[in-house]
Amino acid sequence: MSPTAIALILVAALAHATWNLLGKQASAAGAVSFIWLVSAAATAVCAPLIAIAVIIGQPRLTGPCWLFMAGTGLLQAGYFLFLQNGYRLGDLSFVYPVGRGTGALLAALAGVVILGERPGPVAIAGIGCVVAGIIVIALPGAGGNAGPAPAADGARAGKGPPVAGPTAFALLTGTFIASYTLWDKYAVSTLRTPPLLQGYAAFPVMALLLAPLARRAGGRTALVWRAYRAQVIGAAVLAPLAYILVLIALSFTAVSAVAPAREVSVLFGVLLGGRLLGEGGLPRRLAAAAAIVAGIVAIAVA
Repeated sequence: MSPTAIALILVAALAHATWNLLGKQASAAGAVSFIWLVSAAATAVCAPLIAIAVIIGQPRLTGPCWLFMAGTGLLQAGYFLFLQNGYRLGDLSFVYPVGRGTGALLAALAGVVILGERPGPVAIAGIGCVVAGIIVIALPGAGGNAGPAPAADGARAGKGPPVAGPTAFALLTGTFIASYTLWDKYAVSTLRTPPLLQGYAAFPVMALLLAPLARRAGGRTALVWRAYRAQVIGAAVLAPLAYILVLIALSFTAVSAVAPAREVSVLFGVLLGGRLLGEGGLPRRLAAAAAIVAGIVAIAVA
């Protein structure tokens, strides 16, 4: 892999982990309002780039292409909602690696069950590493509970379940990661939907889908904007940026190298949670996150 590709992937991984940090910081504010604000802002921020790409590329989109672009918005809406609720109950350094690891694991298992793929010894060892890493992070006493967090209106959010709550939301988040990964893979590889359009489509779809709920929230949405404006804008810029940088790397680097390398974001997420948010159990979580990353790499390269 070239130094340029490595630099792009590392920056993308840091951007991905950072917008998750911002989401964690705003997790007590209300998932729907925050996600709607982020998706609406990302739609507006990226619109000029998408317009230029469409004018230059002039893609020919079939009916199934449009269907799959709408579908990715539905799947990613579920992903964002479960992710934010996981952050409301648990630590960034807990929910993020479990969610990412579960997504990679389920995607690999789906390849076996649905696509008839036959993993070799290296891939099987990688699956074992991912499972072991998730178990180590989710063990009782791993500190999955973030405790009470201040809500946007100054109230105190109630304490979540000891570990079961964050774990459940992280596992559901991983399920949606695997779902939209397989969905988007079919869209870009079989339907030939341009990856930039497929990746962007999620944001306007989520903005439209969540608009009635955000409108119904009324004052809550306005309060989230006032209290967490920096987090909203930061996530709206960094989430698409992380994906675009990966796309640039993929334009001249093999996907088998890029896909596992970007999962170093798991390590970044654990470090950000431990260092900036003061979350506990950092050594154990780093070791478990390293096992998850190693397992994802093994699955991808096998």
